Amino acid sequence: MPKIVKPTRRDVLKYGAAATTALCTPFVSRAWAETVEINMLAWYGHGEPDVVGEFEAANNVKFKPKYYAGGDNMMALIAQSPPGTYDVILSDAEFVQQLNAAGYIEELNPADYPFDDMLYADFKQFPGHWKDGKLYSMMVRFGHLGVSYNTTAVSDDEAMSYKAFWKPELKGKVGHFDWHLPNLGQMSLTNGNGAKLWDQDEAGWKKIQETTMSLRPQVGGFFDYGGTFNGLKNNEMMAMAGIGDWITGVLERDGAPVKSVVPKEGGIQFTESWSIGKGTAKADIAKKFIQYMMSPDGQVHSARMLAYPAFCVTKGGRAKLNEVDPKEAQRTGQVDGMPNDPITLIKDGRIHYRNIPQQQSLEDWNEFWQEYKNAS
Repeated sequence: MPKIVKPTRRDVLKYGAAATTALCTPFVSRAWAETVEINMLAWYGHGEPDVVGEFEAANNVKFKPKYYAGGDNMMALIAQSPPGTYDVILSDAEFVQQLNAAGYIEELNPADYPFDDMLYADFKQFPGHWKDGKLYSMMVRFGHLGVSYNTTAVSDDEAMSYKAFWKPELKGKVGHFDWHLPNLGQMSLTNGNGAKLWDQDEAGWKKIQETTMSLRPQVGGFFDYGGTFNGLKNNEMMAMAGIGDWITGVLERDGAPVKSVVPKEGGIQFTESWSIGKGTAKADIAKKFIQYMMSPDGQVHSARMLAYPAFCVTKGGRAKLNEVDPKEAQRTGQVDGMPNDPITLIKDGRIHYRNIPQQQSLEDWNEFWQEYKNAS
């Protein structure tokens, strides 16, 4: 029979401490090694490695993106999800007010973000991003919508007017990005409404509908992002309404004969902004991510996004883009002194910030859009 040795109190304390260390050490290691998952709601491309890969690697996080197309769809997705589902939300600027009114986003601290580095004064107090002096969304990128066309079918001079869409030779070859807001906004500009394009009475709204319906015989289809891209790439569509360089730029970088220009009637600016989702348990890392996207490196990744390019919003981002990719900076006009410099176009009054209709509802515009799509 083996001799039974009773442990002393000192042995109990010593082995107990060792056991505690043995149990706790692997647990702590696992905790530090575990990748944090961040739920993102955004337009396609914002959660892909070319944009967020460096941030993921540096912060041991992994984005789980949910992609949408169109602000109406974004709002519906959030409404159908439990509070706190999305940690970071990318929205078009005109929908920030609706996100805020619905209680879907958190208040931000302005001191956390580089407002002194913004390229243009409007970007510091962008419409809808602030309420009662409080910040709710941070503008991260923007782009301009105008006439998008195949250069073999439409000349540069013709493209300087939305009337190019009615060119007889383009019958059946004009496409629409399938979202009412940018398309009907362009039709309003075609009617000469300028800065009042979103603020039309019933007579003006009726005229927008008439102008839009007159284009219907030219139209060969209504497309989502992929369809819009492929329609231009495969020469099925020779012109596209409702878009800009955010689509054609991807193709142009690959050598396709397509362009987007801001015509004489004016262009529309889309503006994308980051917010922190209401009720998230990951607000700190969400804030750090937005700060990263506002840094020069983050701005360059955003501007050069493989899914669809856009413009930098900070001076540091623009300078970095010119340093690391001068060809893309030149192509997009993000160089001081270029005639198509996006900031110059804004200052010259040729660009109008995208908004929602002021005298009709979004439902009114969407109902007409569905009617237009179903017309023969």
